[in-house]
Amino acid sequence: MEQEKKLYPFSFCTLQDDYPWGEEEFKLADLGYRDSLVREGWLAGNSLSELMDTYLDRVVGDNVYDYYGRQFPLCVRVLHVHGRMPLRVHPDDETAAQRYDFLGKEKLWYVLRCGPEARLMAGFRRDTDASEFFTACQDGSVEGLLNVMTPKAGMFLRIPAGTPHAAAGEVEILEIGESSPMDFCLCGWGGEVHPDEFDPALTLVDALDFIDYKQFAAKSFVPGKKGASDAVPGAERLLDQPQMRVDRLRLDASLAVSREAGPFVLYCCLQGAASVQLPLAGGAVDFPVRSGQTLLVPAECEEYRLVPLEKGTVLLECTVLRADADPYINPAADPTPPDEG
Repeated sequence: MEQEKKLYPFSFCTLQDDYPWGEEEFKLADLGYRDSLVREGWLAGNSLSELMDTYLDRVVGDNVYDYYGRQFPLCVRVLHVHGRMPLRVHPDDETAAQRYDFLGKEKLWYVLRCGPEARLMAGFRRDTDASEFFTACQDGSVEGLLNVMTPKAGMFLRIPAGTPHAAAGEVEILEIGESSPMDFCLCGWGGEVHPDEFDPALTLVDALDFIDYKQFAAKSFVPGKKGASDAVPGAERLLDQPQMRVDRLRLDASLAVSREAGPFVLYCCLQGAASVQLPLAGGAVDFPVRSGQTLLVPAECEEYRLVPLEKGTVLLECTVLRADADPYINPAADPTPPDEG
């Protein structure tokens, strides 16, 4: 009988969409309407959803599979902004599941590069209400209600559910979020909104009852206090939520990783280059990840070495830690947008 082939770290082909405000690059996606293809190896050409349908918990780990089923739980994209993004908002998991049978969209924004006129908008600078916000979105004056800040490279920002947000000017953002199409368009600033960017069923009116109209805490709108990570020595914990855990790792030396029965790991390379080395009978096999790339290390790869290939290599390490089954998610469900399902 033929021996079962072991899975290996996956790199993916980039998918790009162009909009009036800039470009959106999907580095890793399992969204139905956007589905990443494996770039290399014996599974090259297979989509991420096909990997999940075939290899199930071998990709994500037992606990993650028990919770999410065949839906890969995270999405990684890069936003190349050189205009003004439409203002958007996302619901929490409970609201998204009850109304649309989807995940919500917890997000982390990490600023990669920015120009002198760049700005980020997130949440309200003071308490407001649905009526005032609706009027401001309609007449284009909504930026006056929002927190506005000047970003810096290396800044990271958690965007909670119910928080209106956008970016403007010249800025490049790495977004790590739940696998969900649940972005609602709130305001196009009087300009053209590309018809393919938002589902027409996800509008300002549909979002008014789950938006958080309270003043956005000032401490939430700064890079944040960096916490030590208990996952990797020398790493900094940027986000620790049930939906995802994100650490920033400055990789100065080779690091042995042992994750017996652990979940999958994503490595997003911010600068430099690294390699995941898998031990085999004939020696180690290298799977590189370079600046701007994302590598998925399946749960089946329990032991490996993380090796820097360039000086000054910085990675984001992302995973999901879940223990209980999700009562809303159907393991066999096809993740298609609401108007296509």
